[in-house]
Parts: sequence; C-alpha cells; structure tokens
Amino acid sequence: MSLDITALRKSRTTDFAKITSEIDKISNPQSQSRNDNRVWKLTVDKAGNGTATIRFLPRIDGDENELPWAKVFSHGFQGPTGKWYIENNLNTINLEDPVSQLNSQLWNSGVEANKEIARKQKRRLSYYANILVVSDPKNPENEGKVFMFKFGKKIFDKIMDKAKPTFEDETPVNVFDLWDGANFKLRQRTVAGYPNYDESTFSDPIPVTEDDDKLVNIMNIRHNLQEWLYPTNFKDFDVLKKKLDSVLAGDSYTPKTAEQIAEEFDMPAAPAVTQVAKPVTISVTEDDDDTMAYFAKLAAED
Repeated sequence: MSLDITALRKSRTTDFAKITSEIDKISNPQSQSRNDNRVWKLTVDKAGNGTATIRFLPRIDGDENELPWAKVFSHGFQGPTGKWYIENNLNTINLEDPVSQLNSQLWNSGVEANKEIARKQKRRLSYYANILVVSDPKNPENEGKVFMFKFGKKIFDKIMDKAKPTFEDETPVNVFDLWDGANFKLRQRTVAGYPNYDESTFSDPIPVTEDDDKLVNIMNIRHNLQEWLYPTNFKDFDVLKKKLDSVLAGDSYTPKTAEQIAEEFDMPAAPAVTQVAKPVTISVTEDDDDTMAYFAKLAAED
C-alpha cells in the first residue's frame, strides 16, 4: 500500500497536537481527570440528578495490569493551618507514602483523638475503566463513543455484586464481557446535598453489539488505563512530606472557596452552611467512595 504524501504532510499538525496534548496531561497529573475530555462524566440537572447508560469494556490485550480497571489512592484534607493537602498516594504504585505512615502511627497509638485525625486524613480509592456510552440524554453526541470513566467504591461494589452474587439463585455476571456482560444504568440522585448512586443497576446480560465490525472498532479505540499509574502522576516522597508538614505545621497560605475545592475533586460544591458544623466522623475504611462528599462539606465549613 503506497503512502499518500499530501495526506501525510497534512497529518503532521494533528499528530503533533496529539503528542503535545499527551505531554501536557503527563506533566500536569493533578488536573488530568477534570480536564481530560477522554474521561466521561455524567451530566446532572440543577437539582444534582442525572441518568445515563454505559457499558464497561474488557481490558486491553497485553495490559500488564491484567484487570479491566486501574485504581488510584489519593488524599484530600485540610490541616489545622487551613491549607489543603490534595495529592495522589504513593501506595498506589507500591511505594511508601508520608500520609499513610503518619496515619498508621496515629491509629496504632490507641488514642481516640489520634484515630479521629487519621480518619480525617484517610486515603480514598478511585477506579478508572473503559466504557462505551450507550445512552447519554444530556449529551447524545457521546453515544456510541468510548471513554474512560472514574468511579468509587459504591459503583465498584455493584460490579462485584454481579460477579459474586449474594444469593445462590443468582447467576454470576462478568459485566466487562462483550457478549455476556450487562449495561449499567447509572442513576445519580442528590441526597442531603451529596451524590448518591443507590438506584444505579445492571440490566440483564446482552451483547455490546451483534455487529462484529462495530465490536472490533469499539475495542480498537479503548484507552490505556495504565497511564494513571505512571510515576509522573506521583510526587516524590520528600516532596509530599514537605507539603504534608506545611499543611499540618503551616506557614502563610491562600484560602480556597468551596467551589475551588470542589473543582479540585471533580465534584459539585457542597451547599454553604450558615453555622459552625460539628466535626464529621467517618469510617476508617480505606476505600470509602463518597469521601468526596466529605471533602465538599469540609470546604463549605471553611
């Protein structure tokens, strides 16, 4: 097959734009998920409610992760200085992390006040998976396209519940399977000001498509999830330790509004509060999903 030189020349600008865009994403990992148009987000109405149907896709062949998702630990908490610590946790890539070390010391002290600090500084777990958007009423142009989707423990638990059902009369379903998997009806409601996914459900098993050519095309445009685990997405231990010390011990800082903090976490800002709220106590469970809502509340209390 001969090359079309004219087309090749024209493609140079487009190809270089893609390269520089990717470099920018790698160089600015903290803003990647909220600015990356490859990451699909549910569009909600003014009340914070929304619905769409998506299909989780299998892993890319040869992916060293051997799983159809990537998981990233991160932190988001405000220190006594008023400064915020919003960073990826090095445990994600099997390295020691200063916050995890500190939290272990606090928890193992046996002092309840220290445990409460550890709870406040807990790490949260996010998952990234490839999805096909089946139905997106607010953005129909997304339908039929492949994106990455970021989600937390609540949705992950629904995936696991299908794989390992609670009751014996239920048939296990690998929702990532192209033929015997299932579409996911994502329903977000706002409960007490925070996002809630309890009404989200999987449909009965159904093929992604009966058209083999379409299926091949879908599989060919999946995204590399391993980029979320690139070392460039994580700061060095010493850099994080210095940041942590500054947040906890402090120096001068620039306060952020609830809206700014919400943007950091890829979430809607929490409603403003008119009085000082009581301290929030949360479970020390490492991968609690809606910790994002907890962060939003903290920002509103600032």
